[in-house]
Amino acid sequence: MLSLDPKDLKVSLLHNYLLHAVAPRPIAFASTIDAEGNPNLSPFSFFNIFSANPPVLIFSPARSGRTGLLKNTLDNVREVPEVVVNVVNYALVHQVSLTSTEYAKGVNEFIKGGLTELASVKVRPARVKESPVQLECKVLNIVELGQGGGAGNLVICEIVMIHIDKNILDPETQMIDQNKIDLVSRLGGDWYGRSSGASLFKVAKPIGIMGIGVDGLPQHILKSKVLTGNHLGQLGNTEVIPSADEISQYKSSGAILEAFKEYGESLENPYQHLAVKLLDIGKIDEAWKVLLSEL
Repeated sequence: MLSLDPKDLKVSLLHNYLLHAVAPRPIAFASTIDAEGNPNLSPFSFFNIFSANPPVLIFSPARSGRTGLLKNTLDNVREVPEVVVNVVNYALVHQVSLTSTEYAKGVNEFIKGGLTELASVKVRPARVKESPVQLECKVLNIVELGQGGGAGNLVICEIVMIHIDKNILDPETQMIDQNKIDLVSRLGGDWYGRSSGASLFKVAKPIGIMGIGVDGLPQHILKSKVLTGNHLGQLGNTEVIPSADEISQYKSSGAILEAFKEYGESLENPYQHLAVKLLDIGKIDEAWKVLLSEL
């Protein structure tokens, strides 16, 4: 284990470690204007949502690590305390990256990035038409975290209007479809992540139930060399394990033999290997029955 004291590191090295370790991060594509009405557009990955009531997001335009200078975005929200945070999807990512170029103050990144200005409803900065979700915000507060290179400035914003492209909605629920929105995220260096397709997976939230916990698992499961920590977590999130009668019925029904035929049988620890395959496709109750059939 490499153990480091941030105070012993150069800011550039510390920055590199942090951006690679704390990732992926959502991207705030922030549209602002200065006192004269000149637009600015810039992406920030020090960003997240922090409250739903009131709806509050925070992003942080950090001082340049090389020069210590402030970002035009920060100057703008101090002059005009309003911003539109546009979310970034895969279709936008190269244009967004282009706008991160340190153009001189007054240069319109909408034009440089080939993006379309769309009038906002409640704030003065324009929205990015190409973004699938645009959040109009009023700036509540700006918290300066330091004055040296790399120091952040927390721009705390209340969302006052939300615009959502109907093409990314599920037709039945009218909620955002995570595959359709196709979001991207920032990692360290030149790396980005894409949140769609095979990279998406679900983990059931333990809301309204009281899982037995990993410490409540039978010893033969807890000491398994086949099941991973993730598998144990899935099993531990179960509120009630199958009863002896349910296990007996499962074994006598022939279901376990059918499962072995479908998912294969290992020569060593076959029940546990089968349980792994079932857990990996979300069949937790059946995995429990297989594991308890092993006794």
